[in-house]
Amino acid sequence: QVQLVESGGGLVQAGGSLRLSCAASGNIFGGNTMAWYRQAPGKQRELVAAITSGGSTNYADSVKDRFTISRDNAKKMVALQMNNLKPEDTAVYYCNLVLYSSGRYWGKGTLVTVSS
Repeated sequence: QVQLVESGGGLVQAGGSLRLSCAASGNIFGGNTMAWYRQAPGKQRELVAAITSGGSTNYADSVKDRFTISRDNAKKMVALQMNNLKPEDTAVYYCNLVLYSSGRYWGKGTLVTVSS
């Protein structure tokens, strides 16, 4: 059973920073991709950033040069450093894990609110 637990959300003023963390537990073997998605009120869930087990990264255009995704394979953790936050970054942020051998898993989400 794979579980993902996010932490680090909260309220921040525009221009500020937050760091999200996601801890994975369970049977995680082989190639995988860990990612952060977000869902704003009334909008579809969208990919924010992803990182493969080999370290390759991918970012949404809207967060490039502001957000940085990183992972610690030994600790089974992924983090998202968010700088220069904007009100449009307000959303529930979800941790996602894709195990190439067995499927996709989601955390319950953490709320990020950016005030103007």
